[in-house]
Amino acid sequence: MIWEGMHMERYAWKAVVKEGMLAEYKRRHDSIWPELKAVLREAGIRNYTIWNVGNELFGYYECEKGCAYAARVQAESPVVDKWNEYMKDVMVMEMDPATGAQPMLTRVFLME
Repeated sequence: MIWEGMHMERYAWKAVVKEGMLAEYKRRHDSIWPELKAVLREAGIRNYTIWNVGNELFGYYECEKGCAYAARVQAESPVVDKWNEYMKDVMVMEMDPATGAQPMLTRVFLME
């Protein structure tokens, strides 16, 4: 994707919803906090999408300011920390100790 003359970096992550908690996971995202949306926008995150198959989650977003910047803004945000704490009872996500963000998946194919 081209964004103002620059190639948009993409970020993908995965996690697991705890057994029986998918409906609650969806409900919480349907009511995502405005202050969390503001942090994600500040981080340059666009087209954030989450899919599931069974209890597996796959998340994807585009980083208009780069993935490193997006990870840093999220890692430094008390709002993100509060959201992650709020979500602990419905999902399991291992965080990257170096970035404090979701471990980024490695892209193996791209067709634009």
